[in-house]
Amino acid sequence: MRRTIFNEEHEMFRSSVRAFMEKEIVPNHEQWEKDGQVDKAMFRKAGSLGLLGMAVPEVHGGGGMEDFRYNAVINEEIQRAGVIGSGMCITLHNDICLPYFLNYCNEEQADRWMPGLVSGDLMSAIAMTEPSTGSDLASITTSAKREGDGYLVNGAKTFITSGINSDLVITAVKTDPNEKHKGMTLMVLERGMGGFERGRNLDKLGMKAQDTAELFFDNVFVPKENVLGGEGAGFLNLVKNLPQERLSIAITGVAHAQAAFDGAVEYVTERKVFDQPVSSFQNTRFELAEMKTELDIAWVFVDRQIEALNIGELTAEDAAEAKWWCTEMQLKVITRCLQLFGGYGFMNEYPIARAYADARVQTIYGGTTEIMKEIIGRQVAGR
Repeated sequence: MRRTIFNEEHEMFRSSVRAFMEKEIVPNHEQWEKDGQVDKAMFRKAGSLGLLGMAVPEVHGGGGMEDFRYNAVINEEIQRAGVIGSGMCITLHNDICLPYFLNYCNEEQADRWMPGLVSGDLMSAIAMTEPSTGSDLASITTSAKREGDGYLVNGAKTFITSGINSDLVITAVKTDPNEKHKGMTLMVLERGMGGFERGRNLDKLGMKAQDTAELFFDNVFVPKENVLGGEGAGFLNLVKNLPQERLSIAITGVAHAQAAFDGAVEYVTERKVFDQPVSSFQNTRFELAEMKTELDIAWVFVDRQIEALNIGELTAEDAAEAKWWCTEMQLKVITRCLQLFGGYGFMNEYPIARAYADARVQTIYGGTTEIMKEIIGRQVAGR
């Protein structure tokens, strides 16, 4: 089906993004996968070309375009190029971290951080998950105790995307251990703060070019000027921003599955078995028909959610539906595509094998499929 949410300006932007991917990321992706992290010069180049902070006001160097369709274009082109690990630092920065700065920075903080977030001089990350807590954010134990004109932060975080490369880390801490939700605060920890240590760059199944780290805080002094959104407001602010994060993951899921499907169609058309193309077998055609239908359904679904987000109507329950369904569909489609490659699908030199590994985390981070269903189920049941 023809998609209708993009206009000429979006497609011009897409051309620029595609050229950036082909020139700056694709030639380096294999090396960055081996290194376990990208070269930050690429990130700064993205900033110089206007691919970071599109929604940041022009006064701070941004594009002033509060239109999530531009974010979606970048996400789709990353998947099309097959560089999800290398490109994820961009989607994390634009889709997930920047909204916190946009929505909760005061004037002084915006003046201090926004220009660097737009230029790429400051790469962002968000630290919520802890070794003993996953989806249960209210149970975090990283503490922040008052100390003079700031706080002393102690604790640890894990599975933090861009944890090695990031310069600003939005960190969820407990400022009042006696309060479950109202005791949580968001603080921005900066590279170079005393006692702020990066642990291992974790060895993952997929997305290897995207550094994912443990973070440790040992009496890190954080000035009160780095509190984001007010003391005690952290949990509510996280909840408000989660719908966009989950929609971003859903878009990744559909675009990644589409890229795998397109590659599979090309392969079965060219590959011959018993002197005839694999695509000539009825089973292959049925598989392709089912996957194409599911992809068309998914694109309509996420496009409608992008429109809802742009007008402020995307609910947590709607985003949860997109997150779980699109990522589960992603896994199914990529698995079926790999099967069509036969033995070659199991070889890492083939993109479909790497897509299979890269896709697996999609149903886990950003809230597991099970948590998404719980959010939806509670709303349906009125609980």
